[in-house]
Amino acid sequence: MASGITYQVCDGSPVTVVRLAGPLDLGTMRSVYEVLDDCLAAQPDALVVDLAGVTVRDRLALSVFAAAARRAEEWPAVPVVLCDPPPDAARWLAESTACRAVPVRRDRTEASRLAAASAPRLRARLEPVAEACRRARDLVADACARWNLPEAVGPASVVLTELVANAVRHAGTPMQVTLTLRRPYLHLAVVDGSRAGLRPRDPGLGAEGGRGLLLVRELAQRWGSVEAVGGKAVWAMLPAN
Repeated sequence: MASGITYQVCDGSPVTVVRLAGPLDLGTMRSVYEVLDDCLAAQPDALVVDLAGVTVRDRLALSVFAAAARRAEEWPAVPVVLCDPPPDAARWLAESTACRAVPVRRDRTEASRLAAASAPRLRARLEPVAEACRRARDLVADACARWNLPEAVGPASVVLTELVANAVRHAGTPMQVTLTLRRPYLHLAVVDGSRAGLRPRDPGLGAEGGRGLLLVRELAQRWGSVEAVGGKAVWAMLPAN
């Protein structure tokens, strides 16, 4: 970063660790957010931010970590954990209402252990063929069986099938399908190689198709589409009771 704060990214599996060093203030927090956002876009299983080398010059700048965590809640449903903050920063984080939802741990090992266990997930790489829809339903059945979510099988199968079918029909590229359990939601995401945006259609009563995204909208708690590395991600969140 040219802003005076530096970073080092360790893309370990299953946790990505970002080590920050230098002054954190209202002038450098944007650079920090951009780094964290880039790391989240790569869809790690979890993101740990090491604050040992950071000097906090403005306590309001700590809100950048809450903003990054909120951005990750919907997509890519990645837990964000802070570790090893300096004493003043640790106290300010504990006092901040905005940052209270971001876990803080003493060291990187403890933070990585917490992060890795926070959001179990399943991933699959699918080709843009009709068979992909059946595989999507199999993934939902497998995930719901593993995570004891019998009531989510039906709606999640419909939603993921529609997201995959949309990618097959309109993107025509290989896709990455991810299912993540971050209670109280089951997160579904399909990343394809097309940057074309999504627009739910309003088909007439006699139309035979065009209702896929309308089904997603009705069944999901929230859903959306964002740019991802090399294309776009379409995500949906369903209750996981």
